[in-house]
Amino acid sequence: MQPTLITAIDCFITRPDRHNLVTVRVTTDKGVIGLGCATFQQRPLAVKTLVDEYLRPLLIGRDANNIEDLWQMMNVNAYWRNGPAMNNAMAGVDMALWDIKARLANMPLYQLLGGKSRDAIAAYSHASGETLEELFVAVDGLLEIGYRHIRCQLGFYGGTPTELHAPENPSSGAWFDQDQYMRNTVEMFRALRERYGHRFHILHDVHERLFPQQAVQLAKQLEPYQPYFIEDILPPQQTPWLAQIRQQSSVPLALGELFNNPAEWHDVIVNRQIDFIRCHVSQIGGVTPALKLAVLCQAFGVRLAWHGPGDMTPIGVAVNTHLNIHLHNAAIQEYIPRSATTDAVFPGAPEVKDGYVYPPQANGIGVDFNEALALAHPVAYRPHEWTQSRLPDGSLHTP
Repeated sequence: MQPTLITAIDCFITRPDRHNLVTVRVTTDKGVIGLGCATFQQRPLAVKTLVDEYLRPLLIGRDANNIEDLWQMMNVNAYWRNGPAMNNAMAGVDMALWDIKARLANMPLYQLLGGKSRDAIAAYSHASGETLEELFVAVDGLLEIGYRHIRCQLGFYGGTPTELHAPENPSSGAWFDQDQYMRNTVEMFRALRERYGHRFHILHDVHERLFPQQAVQLAKQLEPYQPYFIEDILPPQQTPWLAQIRQQSSVPLALGELFNNPAEWHDVIVNRQIDFIRCHVSQIGGVTPALKLAVLCQAFGVRLAWHGPGDMTPIGVAVNTHLNIHLHNAAIQEYIPRSATTDAVFPGAPEVKDGYVYPPQANGIGVDFNEALALAHPVAYRPHEWTQSRLPDGSLHTP
């Protein structure tokens, strides 16, 4: 195979809507370019600096065909590794290299990976409301357009507390009450089953808002309502508690959105302590490690439910779709509707049709990038107050 030399690597940050989206573009001497998602919206400038100042001089002049070698080199070049900024920078390059390889092969990425194992991947989206009535309206809207898997939340993560008993002069942040959240969540599941029966699968995201013993209690209380899965019932540093939840409840568990390091996911997969892995593909380093993670999961009966939030580029959405169409243990894909402005910057991204996402048919990843329009929407930092989650006494809790 003739070398395909890397001649340029560019990193762009754009904010076409409310999120800072990071894109990496790799150019080769054959005139073929590749695009990758490197979005870490809370620290986008850190990712751009890593790409511009460290990965670009490391990779210029190297053969884009050798994806595995280049990924390993990027991973160990800084010696210290497995952090979110570095992993996202690597992922942007890695996805772009896979995009180039699939374009050179004149086939969509999922075909390059080995072809499809399914016709489409089931999608779920989010329904929320401050009251049950508001939640029902959101659920009805998603059912009307074909969703049969819906993530339901009453209030924001941890719930919106009423009559919060807080100290004087409370600190800024997103306050919540764990006891009230647990009661309201159980009531939400009861009300949803009473209203809809089993018309759709209910998903719910705890978003780490509980202490471990509370997580055990909630899993037991939700078991009669048969959720499709409960996400992030514990933070990553408390995963040894998953064994106790498993002993006392059959509720399916999903975890992994915050994972960076293979050491974080290895034991929970091998010990079968989760049912679904929720890793964010750019957060773990791109397509190359995602394929390896998927194979590990399949060996232990763990299914794939890649993280798919609004703060990822449509390139990342397409990558998730290619992986889902190819990988046999893919189960479901989180999907958040995009703005028209975002789609104008990134034309060609997959859409949901009647509750399913279908594979892109263009060569490569299948999403383009409008540089001029992207530059018209520059990066803008915001403090992300929602990450400052506080318990009733004012102490910070994992977000």
